[in-house]
Amino acid sequence: MLSRLVGRVFPTRASTQTWMILTFLFFVGIAVVSVGLYITFVLKNEVQIAYQQTMFQQISRISGLLEDESSNVNRLIRMRTMERMAGIQIDVVVNDSLVLGQEGVQSGLSNPLFDLPEMQFTNGIEVNYAERLEDSEYLFFIAMKRPASGMIVRISQPRPLLYGLIRRLQFTMVAAMFMALLLSVFGSWIAAQRVTEPLLAIRNSAKSISEGHFEEEIIVESRASEFHDLAKSLNLMSDSFREKIDELQRMAHLQNEFIGNVSHEVRNPIFAVGGYLEALASPTLTADQRRFYAEKGLNNLERLNNLFNDLIEIARLEYREDLIKSKVFELSELLGDVYEVLKGKAEEKNIQLIVENPELFVRADRSRIRQVLINLIDNAIAYSDTGTVRCRYRRHLDKVRIEVVDSGRGIPEEHLERIFERFHRVDPDRSRKSGGTGLGLSIVKQILAAHGETVHVESTLGRGTRFWFELQYEETLPEESEA
Repeated sequence: MLSRLVGRVFPTRASTQTWMILTFLFFVGIAVVSVGLYITFVLKNEVQIAYQQTMFQQISRISGLLEDESSNVNRLIRMRTMERMAGIQIDVVVNDSLVLGQEGVQSGLSNPLFDLPEMQFTNGIEVNYAERLEDSEYLFFIAMKRPASGMIVRISQPRPLLYGLIRRLQFTMVAAMFMALLLSVFGSWIAAQRVTEPLLAIRNSAKSISEGHFEEEIIVESRASEFHDLAKSLNLMSDSFREKIDELQRMAHLQNEFIGNVSHEVRNPIFAVGGYLEALASPTLTADQRRFYAEKGLNNLERLNNLFNDLIEIARLEYREDLIKSKVFELSELLGDVYEVLKGKAEEKNIQLIVENPELFVRADRSRIRQVLINLIDNAIAYSDTGTVRCRYRRHLDKVRIEVVDSGRGIPEEHLERIFERFHRVDPDRSRKSGGTGLGLSIVKQILAAHGETVHVESTLGRGTRFWFELQYEETLPEESEA
């Protein structure tokens, strides 16, 4: 029943303004009705009971005083005195035969006084109350029968001022309740406006953002701190979404570019291999020509194999952080190993490769750092025609800074920010002729990022290039490693 009533009063779906106004009206209405019912019934009844008790106490005292008088004349004198003092009217019936009242002493036989409601004593009732309008005046009556003397005393008096006050209070409260309802509606409307206007602004901005207008900022014109905090949080969320969407768009662009580069890099050696195989099918080729085409085909297959290996390596580094297994190792020993791998290529180009350095210990993945050094030094040799390529390092606080410096052609400034991107080449023709995949520096960046480090570069066109990065310094090998 209650849920059905609530369902009728409160709709299942409505605006916040409607909900607030209905809520205000509901609770204020309950309060107003409760106060009105209390004043109309409870308070009035309590006042009437209190007044009847007062009249009972009054008539008990008067009856006792009149009983003590020895004669009806004395009773009449006492009655007149008390009437003047208390502002009441007293009637006394003595032995059902005499009536002492305003007219003096009268016969009780067939006196109209006995027909009045308050004078009807039945079923052992000794006190009666009555109230009625007489001569345009509202009067209260109380009659008491004294069993000991057989005397009946009746008192009548005008309605007390308290009753008039109660009536005025009722009127005032009705007017106040009506004003309270009006003010509650007006106040709830104002409060709802203060709440719904920021909510509507937030809703419209959120709708606009959901439609793709991420640059729109939510502005709330309200003094409520909660709405400002909400708008600030939503703006931060919108900025975060915008950044993520921009990043996704950038990644999508890079992915499309990456796919295009891979397709281009794969297509060339495949076409080359296909062409060499077609040439090998010719019966007119000499043995030297067949050897030449076979070597060219094998070189392109090796280039294709290196490309796929580098791509797999980048993917593993991006999605498998556990591939980095850091241990303490000695750096000059590693450089000696790298020197043995690359000295032949440096000698072919008449480039002096220098890797002599003091003994220092670092903590990193030795095989991955070996790959980084090979890629950086090999890249330096590839882009140098003469001069030197030097790998040096020194301790810098709790890190060891490792540098690969060459005296080659250098890198133009516009390429410096992009050389670590996949397939980006400063000199595409020279790189392809040398068999490079364009992924070496990207692999270097990924390996060092997995170590929590960053690779840096600076270069001067025509004077050379310097790459450097840092690794964690260690005093010496751990005891278990030395054993």
